[in-house]
This record gives sequence, structure tokens and C-alpha cells, in this order.
Amino acid sequence: MAAAVARAIDGFGGAGRGAHAASLDAGLAVLRAREGLARLLGAPSPSRVAFCSNATEALNVAIAGLLRPGERAVTTAASHNSVLRPLFRKEDEEGCEVVVVPHDGRGALDYGALERELSRGARLLAITHASNLTGDVYDVARAARLAHEHGALVVVDAAQTAGCVPIDMGRDGFDLVAFTGHKGLYGPQGTGGVAVAAHVEVPPFKEGGSGVRSYDRRHPARMPESLEAGTLNAHGLAGLAAGVAFVQERGAEALGAQARSLAERFERGVRAVAGVRVLGGGGAAGRCGIVALNVGDVDSAAVADALEARWGICTRAGAHCAPLMHEALGTQGQGAVRFSFSCFNAEEEVDAAARAVAEIAEEALS
Repeated sequence: MAAAVARAIDGFGGAGRGAHAASLDAGLAVLRAREGLARLLGAPSPSRVAFCSNATEALNVAIAGLLRPGERAVTTAASHNSVLRPLFRKEDEEGCEVVVVPHDGRGALDYGALERELSRGARLLAITHASNLTGDVYDVARAARLAHEHGALVVVDAAQTAGCVPIDMGRDGFDLVAFTGHKGLYGPQGTGGVAVAAHVEVPPFKEGGSGVRSYDRRHPARMPESLEAGTLNAHGLAGLAAGVAFVQERGAEALGAQARSLAERFERGVRAVAGVRVLGGGGAAGRCGIVALNVGDVDSAAVADALEARWGICTRAGAHCAPLMHEALGTQGQGAVRFSFSCFNAEEEVDAAARAVAEIAEEALS
């Protein structure tokens, strides 16, 4: 991936902005990324994959484009602020109704409540595939079926799952899938996008240069140009194409299983430690390569600082842009320490992290 980005920086022109070799090379890299993601996500064609700067922008594109003034949207307490804030903006500024379906103290989604809310009518179900806090994977295919039975479109936040949990838009009934490049797709930061089903049209989120139809008064309405105003990050997308190729070579299911195995090994190690609380475990489809925990009543930031300063272990502490899930878990004051595992971690690192948590817990409780 890094080599692909380096080659791109040395040689690319603007994708779609010329017929010379440098521009064509950039355009080919973007096309490879589109083709790889269309195969990986089960999108109807590469042209139905539009690139954004990250999953946050992709979710804004989807929600702003599909939810019209006064309409009703359903989401869940597992949603990231990338879903919640665009929805709440719609509620505050355009009179939309936003309904949040609860999760319990283990992070489990109430599918009965979800169906009841959808049965009351909704334009949109915006749902996370896996919690970025607990790693719990939800049965989003079931949720999509419920949504379609009641006439709602389905927007899936796949930031945590693209590349490590098999996704097929057609099979699973997803109308839009938002993804980010820098997690399970092993691409650079600042890359991401949205895959859109063939029957769904999303109006442009922004307008400007498109490289085609320059004399038209308004931005092109055809995908993917309709959602890609301005110069694409071809250097980053070259890296994303390399990351997606790696995922396809190894297999999303195999990569996900490897990360889950490491996470489960770590979880077994820390669950045996007095004073440690592992969060979540309520995912109907298991867990991805994430484990979040707290040590007694120690502030999560203090635990994360100790892990890095004493053992060089990098974690994420705090609220994780998931305020409603923290409320469900009762951790909004303390936050949580999140450990994330990938295929590049080793069992020795996992065991060392578990020992470090045990040492911190022993000190905190002594």
C-alpha cells in the first residue's frame, strides 16, 4: 500500500483531468479501486461506487441526499456521531423526526423495538454494521429486511466491517454502504466512499468540477461523477486499491477470523483479571477485532496513558464518538479503553497487552 502511494506521488497527474500518461495512470488507479470495492461489497457495478474523504463524509452524503424535510428516520444507539449528527441536524433544521432504537447494557440491539419503529413509517434506516466501541457485529441483514418490509431505505455504516466481515449489498439488502479506507481495507487515511444500489439515486452533496460536461449549468447527475465534485485523492486511492487487492487475495472472511481470534484470546486473558470489565458482547453476529474494557473506576485516559508510556501499547480511550452506546453501557463518565486487532498483530503482542492490563488492575486495586 505504501509503495503504491509513493509511486502515485512520483508519477500521477489529475484523474480524469487530461489525456496524457500521468492523468491516465491516475484514472486507472481510481478505476482499479472502484472495481475492487464493487467486487468486495457486492455493488451492482464499479460506477455505483463513489469516493469521499472518509466514511463520515459518505454518511453525510447519504443522509443529506436521501432524507427530505419533515421525513422520519430510524437509527440505533450504537450509531457513531457520523450518523447521529447529520440526522440530528436534519431534525433541528428541517423538521425531520429521528428515532433512536435502544441497546441494552450488554450492547444488544432490541430488534423488536426496531421493527415497531419501522412499522410506524420511515424514509430511512441508518444502522451501523458493528459498534466502533464494543466491536459487536449486528444482524444488519435482518434489520434491512425489516426496513424494506415497511418501505424504508437502508444506509449501512460499514466503517468497522468493510474488509473483515463479508458484505454483499444485493444479498444483504443494503441500499447504501459507507466505508472508510484506513481500517479493514488497509488503505491510507483520508480515503473512503459510498456504494449505492442501482435503484437508488442520491443527489449531489456538493457541486463543482467533474472533468466531464463542463458546459452544463449544474453538476452531472450520473454516478459516480454526481457524488465526486472536485479532484479526487488519486494518490490515496492508489493505496486503497492496493489495500483492497490485499483483502481480496487473503479473503475478508479469513482476515476477519484472524482478527477475531486475536481479540478473543485477549478477551479471555483480561476477563480473568479482577476489576476488569469487558464491554459489550451483545452482537447477534459475534464480534469483530475490537475489545473495549475498563479497569475498576480508573479513568480510561489514565489506563491508555499507562499502556503507552510503560509498554508502548497503543489504544483509544474516551467516548469514541459513540455517546449513546456509552449511555447504554453506563460508561459515559469513565469512557472506555479500546483495543483493536488486525492480521498484523501477533499472539505474543496480545498476551503482552493482557499482562499489562493485569498489572494496571493490580496496582489500581491494591
